[in-house]
Formats: sequence, C-alpha cells, structure tokens
Amino acid sequence: MLIAVASKSGTEVDQHFGHAERFLVYDYNQGNPVSVKEVQVEKYCSFNPDNPFRHSQFGAIAEALKGCKAVVTAMIGELPKQELIKVGIESIVAEGPIEDALHAACNALKAKA
Repeated sequence: MLIAVASKSGTEVDQHFGHAERFLVYDYNQGNPVSVKEVQVEKYCSFNPDNPFRHSQFGAIAEALKGCKAVVTAMIGELPKQELIKVGIESIVAEGPIEDALHAACNALKAKA
C-alpha cells in the first residue's frame, strides 16, 4: 500500500500537513518500506483566518497523493483531514523515524478495515 509522509529531513516525520512542500511516498508491504517517489507541492497553509480552506492548493496536493491510502504528518487540521477522507486518504499523526511511522500507519489502517 502507498503511504505518503510529510518530511523535511527525509528521515523523520517532522512536518505539519499545511507546511509541507514535499511528500515522500512509500510502498509499505509486510513491514518493508520501499521509497517510490517524492512529490513537490505548494504549501497548503496560508495563515489567513479569513480563508481557512485553500481549495486550489488542497486539490493539487490531493492529486499529487492520488493512489495513497494514507498520509502521515506531524500535525493536521480538522478541515484538511476531513477533505482527505473524502478523496479516500486517511491522515495519521505521528512523529519520529519514518519507518516507525509507516509501521504505525499500516497498523492503524488495518484496524480501520
């Protein structure tokens, strides 16, 4: 299954969904993560309380993550979380090493199934 990770360092889950300018996509099967690609995106968060949901930025991110079952981030707001669910992507909040976060995300997805 494909899982995207918000990571600035490339080794840790260390980015808020809204601050991420890239997502690392992994194919995670039976505890063996394989890096598939890196997708560049425009940062979602604008810090504009008058415009809390940025449709065009979100749409571009959703398209970039197409095919992923989940996205793992250090934090995510409720609105983008709900919008991701609408396009079939679960959001998982975690921090720390990517491999550990992928394992936790896979377990969380299996528990929901």
